[in-house]
Amino acid sequence: MTKRPRVLVAEDHADMAKAICRVLALECEVVGRVEDGSAVVEAAQRLRPDVIVVDLNLPNVNGLEVCRQITHTNPEMKVIVFTAMNDPDVRARAFELGASAFVSKLAVASELLETVKRLCDTAS
Repeated sequence: MTKRPRVLVAEDHADMAKAICRVLALECEVVGRVEDGSAVVEAAQRLRPDVIVVDLNLPNVNGLEVCRQITHTNPEMKVIVFTAMNDPDVRARAFELGASAFVSKLAVASELLETVKRLCDTAS
């Protein structure tokens, strides 16, 4: 059996976070959920996920800064920026800061799950 990807979800809207976790739990181990950008780095160090799904608009520390911090301190971790914003400049900035993927919240749920699995398959 293939190892299930370990995923940390950083999303401040409770209903969206529950939905993301429910979809990911189909084929991943959701190791934690945080609602505040300032808590992501500590949670990542403690929980050691393979992938972190980060909302762009988190309170206190935004998703782009979270992405920069994570990829600087834990370059082996993959970061997926997950947002309803479809701005090409924001997308480009996310990749400049080390994001492994950029997924729209407007996409079908399976796209997020497939992205997590693809990132973990390429890391193996």
